[in-house]
Amino acid sequence: MNGGQNSRRVENFLEMLLVERGAAANTIESYRRDLSDFAAFALARKRPPEDADSRILRGYMKKLSGQGMAASTSARRLSALRQFFRFLHAEGFRDDDPSAAIDSPRLGRPLPKYLSEDEVERLLAAAAARIGSDGVRLLALLEILYATGLRVSELVGLPLAALSRDGRVLIVRGKGGKERMVPLSEPATDAIEIYRGVRDSFVPKGKAEATRKWLFPSRAKQGYLTRARFGQLLKELAIEAGLEPGRVSPHVLRHSFASHLLAHGADLRSLQQMLGHSDIATTQIYTHVLDERLKRLVAEAHPLAKMN
Repeated sequence: MNGGQNSRRVENFLEMLLVERGAAANTIESYRRDLSDFAAFALARKRPPEDADSRILRGYMKKLSGQGMAASTSARRLSALRQFFRFLHAEGFRDDDPSAAIDSPRLGRPLPKYLSEDEVERLLAAAAARIGSDGVRLLALLEILYATGLRVSELVGLPLAALSRDGRVLIVRGKGGKERMVPLSEPATDAIEIYRGVRDSFVPKGKAEATRKWLFPSRAKQGYLTRARFGQLLKELAIEAGLEPGRVSPHVLRHSFASHLLAHGADLRSLQQMLGHSDIATTQIYTHVLDERLKRLVAEAHPLAKMN
């Protein structure tokens, strides 16, 4: 640690991160900075960092809050301290863990970023305007993503067998190997049908056997279109559609699907199933859409609202 605040126990902890956990140099440096800042606070109160008690820890967290530090950054600092004190306790350097009594800073959950329906339509129109098989494939990818809200890894890694016989449903294998059935919209079904007419042009020569089972084959190592390449294609398409490319990504389109579906009357349970969330609490990040829908309903339907 810097500034004369070197602590043998902190160095023991950092060495453990390197040797036992294989932590990257940047990670270790981040821990070093966080612990150095705490050490300065503890030493000013006549305690080396490894001997700090819960009172000093609370004072430190209060100081961070008073400095206007973001809750997420304070939480990261506390996480570093928790790991440090757990290490001291596990190694027998301390009989207790003072960090166990410290509450984590409350984190405000950010609202998901999504595009308006008009912006999604502009993306789809830009893809449809592209000439050749690349445009056909990109439109199929977009229509599927906007119709289903698949994770990007689920989308690009779709096997041909995921399509039902009538082409109206996808059987998706999501996180933890769990399968779910996701219905396709008519535009998505049509886009897939057209794309399948040009799909063979994306099967690389010499790799037919390795790639033919995928809906979106490519010469990539895994045999199908990579997430990174699809992300690049979306950025290019955003520019063509007159949108800020930094606002467009596969995950933003997943959020757009969910937000627009709720805005048009879908319920959270159905959305949870389509998105493949194991816990409905994850789906509840979209309740801001429901709040807006309720406000609009009151504004439009409440009898007193009509009197204004």
